[in-house]
Amino acid sequence: MSEEKVRLSKLMAERGICSRREADEYIAKGLVLVDGIKIDQLGTKVDPNVKITLEAEALKKQKRLATIILNKPIGYVSAQPEPPYQPAIKLITPENQFGDSKQRLRQEHFQGLAVAGRLDIDSQGLLLFTQDGRIAKKIIGEETKLEKEYIVRVQGTLPDDKLKLLNHGLSLDGKALKPAKVEWLNQDQLRFILREGKKRQIRRMCEAVGLKVTGLKRVRIGKLRLGQLPEGKWRFLEDDETLD
Repeated sequence: MSEEKVRLSKLMAERGICSRREADEYIAKGLVLVDGIKIDQLGTKVDPNVKITLEAEALKKQKRLATIILNKPIGYVSAQPEPPYQPAIKLITPENQFGDSKQRLRQEHFQGLAVAGRLDIDSQGLLLFTQDGRIAKKIIGEETKLEKEYIVRVQGTLPDDKLKLLNHGLSLDGKALKPAKVEWLNQDQLRFILREGKKRQIRRMCEAVGLKVTGLKRVRIGKLRLGQLPEGKWRFLEDDETLD
């Protein structure tokens, strides 16, 4: 008995080929082959085991999709503006570009550019903006396994049993959290490594064990590190850099 057919665009997104929006665009332009046959009808359903390939034009377009790394300062919101605060995307200007990349900022880079993995207004550090649905899914998809690393300054005492709870055993919103890696860096700073990103998760975890967060900085997503990128500056993700 054959498996139930699924929408081609949904299958492409599930396989990480591109986002559903990009899939619909490629299908409409006749740039998608299913088992070697060109598909150009939106809404087409296919067997979930088919071979899917993209025409050269679509592959070239994917290579041109920009991903931008920003060192977000405190006081900027990640996505939608919240008066009187500004969205972090406002910092992506030609003047704020860091490094000696040959790629320069163009207006087309803002088309479809969206934040992937937010930081709250009181947090700083590594923030990614991307036009590439594949990268966004790796960071915020339900099945993501990418680690996110944070340096967290705290006030309060933390007995060993509470430290163990931070690593595994806490629940938020009635749901158990995935195991984390939490350890002391020095007297008042902890390193958190998470594989999920619930809203204000680290602050709420710390509150649950009697700690107050006084500073929070994301320094890594997957293999990508903040490095020497100055606060308020940004750069393009280079071709030889990957998240996993």
